[in-house]
Amino acid sequence: MRLLLIEDDDRIAGPLTEGLGRYGFTVDHVRTGAAGLADSTTAPDLVLLDLGLPDMDGLDVCRSLRARSAVPIIMITARGEEADRIVGLELGADDYLAKPFGVRELIARIRAVTRRAGAPAYAPTGPDDPPRVHQPASGAQVLGPLALNRRTREVHLGGREVALTPREFDLLAYLADDPGTVYSRQQIMDTVWDPHFFGPTKTLDAHVAALRRKLGDPGWITTARGVGFRLTVPGDHPAVEATG
Repeated sequence: MRLLLIEDDDRIAGPLTEGLGRYGFTVDHVRTGAAGLADSTTAPDLVLLDLGLPDMDGLDVCRSLRARSAVPIIMITARGEEADRIVGLELGADDYLAKPFGVRELIARIRAVTRRAGAPAYAPTGPDDPPRVHQPASGAQVLGPLALNRRTREVHLGGREVALTPREFDLLAYLADDPGTVYSRQQIMDTVWDPHFFGPTKTLDAHVAALRRKLGDPGWITTARGVGFRLTVPGDHPAVEATG
């Protein structure tokens, strides 16, 4: 598995690269956000992103990476503010790890993120590329104008592809298992994340907000106050589950 490490501190990057190498990972190390965003002939399977970079804010790097790729991103941060981590998750990061940390803990996070992501391909696109339009594949779950295919991990809205992070897809797919049913916050966290997830308390809210924004209508995911969330179809679109 090939990792891209974007970290300017060699005192961290050196031992980390060596430690990950002992576990069979190949690590490409760059020291600046610009270098991490530069085109590469070798696409990484996962990005380890430090937020405190010398040339640009790591959050901006996260935003740029997510705009062109579904590659899993783990933020590495010494920042103590929960708000920074929440913003990073909302921008598309899949997890975060606070410094200091051990290599074994990082490997556990890498394995968890890639397991949830289903090893998505890194497929950057240019800002001027036209959006791709597809018809729902056979076996997709269709909810009004929304088509969700768990096999290909693709989501289309009105025939137009919606780019979701791996965690956003897992959240949407979980809510779509039974549209209209209210899932508690704990049920969602235990299933979409895991029962032992340790992170910001507002992680779920950030991902729900990101999904609402990408789906273009907050009515897709409604809040049951004091309980959790449900998936609904805005307007008069009937909910239909395709077979096959």
